[in-house]
Amino acid sequence: MSNAFNKEERVAFENLLEGFQDALVLSRNVSVYNSDSEMMERAGDTIWRPMPYIASSINAAPGVDISSSFPDNTQLAVPATLGFSKSVPWTLNAKELRDQLQEGRLGDAARQKLASDINVALMNVAANQGTLVVARPSAATGFNDVAEAEAIMNEQGVPSYDRYFALSTRDYNGMAGNLAGRENLVANLTKTAYEQAYVGMIASFQMFKLDYANRLTAAAGTCTINTTGAQVDYAPEATSTAVGGQINVDNRYQTITVTDSSNVKAGDAFTIDGIEAVHHITKQSTGELKTFRVISVPAGGTTLVISPPIIGATGTPTDAQAQYKNVEVASTSATASLNFLNIVDANVNCFWQKDALEILPGRYAVPGDAGVAVMRASTDQGIEVVMQKFYDINTMTTKYRLDTLFGVVNKQPEMSGIMLFGQTTP
Repeated sequence: MSNAFNKEERVAFENLLEGFQDALVLSRNVSVYNSDSEMMERAGDTIWRPMPYIASSINAAPGVDISSSFPDNTQLAVPATLGFSKSVPWTLNAKELRDQLQEGRLGDAARQKLASDINVALMNVAANQGTLVVARPSAATGFNDVAEAEAIMNEQGVPSYDRYFALSTRDYNGMAGNLAGRENLVANLTKTAYEQAYVGMIASFQMFKLDYANRLTAAAGTCTINTTGAQVDYAPEATSTAVGGQINVDNRYQTITVTDSSNVKAGDAFTIDGIEAVHHITKQSTGELKTFRVISVPAGGTTLVISPPIIGATGTPTDAQAQYKNVEVASTSATASLNFLNIVDANVNCFWQKDALEILPGRYAVPGDAGVAVMRASTDQGIEVVMQKFYDINTMTTKYRLDTLFGVVNKQPEMSGIMLFGQTTP
């Protein structure tokens, strides 16, 4: 076949795939859901993925009869979409193809870019939707910083295994520098920190260094919220009834009314006076204010879409409110302040529990008998890479393209978060 790949190209593709898999550092540390391609096409490339269940218990009356105490369990779900279709195209003419290294270098660059696209997509979701926020007053120093992230996760009942932390290079190296200077630590660990700026595992988190990082600018908004009413009693529901029947509900977000949203932006992090975080299983207050993120700012100047929703379960809560209660309304006020935590521009360092973030590998149905040479392979995570080649006899030019299709979803924003350093008013 005129457009078939030769042996050298096949070997190059195998080497490219190996390098691609090595570069997918972050995708190896999130959960993976492999969907059915035919079903995804019929569903518009969107599937609803279940959020982790939260169970509740009751105090049994004397004896064993609890026949009147069976609550309804509400299973919440979130939409996950194959929303990223990344492609790297390049061409080589008949003269350039005389140098086989040319083809290899371009393939390596394509592999590097696609792997970066996947890692960046994961970090964007984690950075913009993680709701556990730790604001540190100084630069990164080491254990005490990470211990704060561990504390906020432990206090709210996030599973203690499979925890990961991705930091910008400067913040990561700041931690490595602190570790390198501790003579009382294990000699080899201190030496590795000094020679390779390597941190390893700290306070139950496996640490990773990024060569890029999102930036979050300082908040400029000033507003209050009325916490005496229904705004602190969001009611989760699996489905709602619309004109077309029952539809799924995404319960990660809530629209709240504030006095002035004109200077608030997506990404801002805040606490609310009198709204404390609770342990998601025991429902006991942690004594610490719950952290929230702004997801979007609708037009109008008085509403914000935030995450997570404020589920106070006050008064006579529904079974779903009691099950998913995430705050203790310690005090109420018609003018409770939103206290913004990102008061200085800073890099966004992300931490998460593996089940919070999920990647959905997709698949292209590229025909192999349409005059174009096709090779495909999948990584250990199921992410498929497709390489195609087409020769144009008119220009003696060979076209190549490397493609991948995937989706990323934050199933549980309350199991992922961000850390901001240097958050002290200048």
